[in-house]
Amino acid sequence: MQPIIYDVAVSADGFIAGASGDVSLFPHTGEVVDDYTARLQTYAAVLMGRATYEFGYAFGLKPGQNPYPWAQSLVISRTIDLPAGAQVEKVTDPLPRVERLRSDASGPIYLCGGGILAGMLLRAGQITHLRLKRAPILLERGVPLFTGEGPARQMRLTEHKVYDSGAIYQEYTL
Repeated sequence: MQPIIYDVAVSADGFIAGASGDVSLFPHTGEVVDDYTARLQTYAAVLMGRATYEFGYAFGLKPGQNPYPWAQSLVISRTIDLPAGAQVEKVTDPLPRVERLRSDASGPIYLCGGGILAGMLLRAGQITHLRLKRAPILLERGVPLFTGEGPARQMRLTEHKVYDSGAIYQEYTL
């Protein structure tokens, strides 16, 4: 059974994006980004919600294009419109498909976002690891790390690193 790893940048106050999906205050260069980029290559599959996938359109991603071409990519959405021959798989019933993916994937699964999908997978007990790139910023509002309510959970810190930029990497096992 492959792990699902939520590997995400987060503000000190718990947001993965600011109002209207703004990520401009998060680091876009430097060692924390280099480390994240290296980790991306280790994932065999990617899960993302509709808003996370469509966020790429502003940066030149075309509908149906796979933003992670080395990995099997699934977009969890009931409403997204993808063209025939899309390089990503649209999934409307996520939990059975995610369980099948965990059995069939050739390596770890990257939960790219967003907060709605992460909250649903957390409540379903599917997220096995949390990798936070904690940025030294306060957003005060925006997209939370997880949406919805579920039971409290304990985690075990397995790795951490403090960067000169003030960013902190934390890895937890759930």
